[in-house]
Amino acid sequence: MTDKKQEKYDRAYIRMALEWAKLSHCKRKQVGALIVKNRMIISDGYNGAPSGFENCCEDENEKTHWYVLHAEANAILKTASSTHNCSGATVYLTMSPCKDCSKLVHQAGIKRLVYINKYKDVSGIDFLNEAGVEVVEFDKKNL
Repeated sequence: MTDKKQEKYDRAYIRMALEWAKLSHCKRKQVGALIVKNRMIISDGYNGAPSGFENCCEDENEKTHWYVLHAEANAILKTASSTHNCSGATVYLTMSPCKDCSKLVHQAGIKRLVYINKYKDVSGIDFLNEAGVEVVEFDKKNL
């Protein structure tokens, strides 16, 4: 695929991830994720409480509950109950992954990650670069 065509798809999928982030019940940060393989969306996710828990991400002091799942973790876990796998896929994120989620991305076989907002700790990005995952920071101005 040409660079121009890839950028067109990246833009479209990032916009979709931004819309998906709006489904999150979290107040501090709403993050969305899409996993795409062979130009087909195979999974999606947003940050939030695990199934069966109240859809509240923060406590009374506005600190995030420890059990809140990140968007990419939700998307990767969703594939476990489907016929899809993430091997060779691209994940589109509205925020770069934390160090724990970067391990999930790599272990799931995802080969490319595109994001628009940088997480405060960039060690997840560093890890993915070291692991050979292509990491692309998409410029918000191009949306």
